[in-house]
Amino acid sequence: MPMRAEEIEDLIRAGFPAAKITVTDLAGDGNHYAAEVIDESFRGQNRVQQQRAVYAALKGAMDGSNGALHALALTTKAPD
Repeated sequence: MPMRAEEIEDLIRAGFPAAKITVTDLAGDGNHYAAEVIDESFRGQNRVQQQRAVYAALKGAMDGSNGALHALALTTKAPD
């Protein structure tokens, strides 16, 4: 069953409560999303470290063919 944007945001928000999070359904099919996560905890981390932290917050939702989330274009950064 596809995930809703709100479910994705809730998972990310649990790991990054103070973040600015925007989740967009790219294809309108509930399977292809983009997320932008802006959080102070990313300061001093490279993009790989930032994105790994967000994927960890998704708690397995993207794990292989059994994951509920199939595609996520992820943008992460510290606030300006």
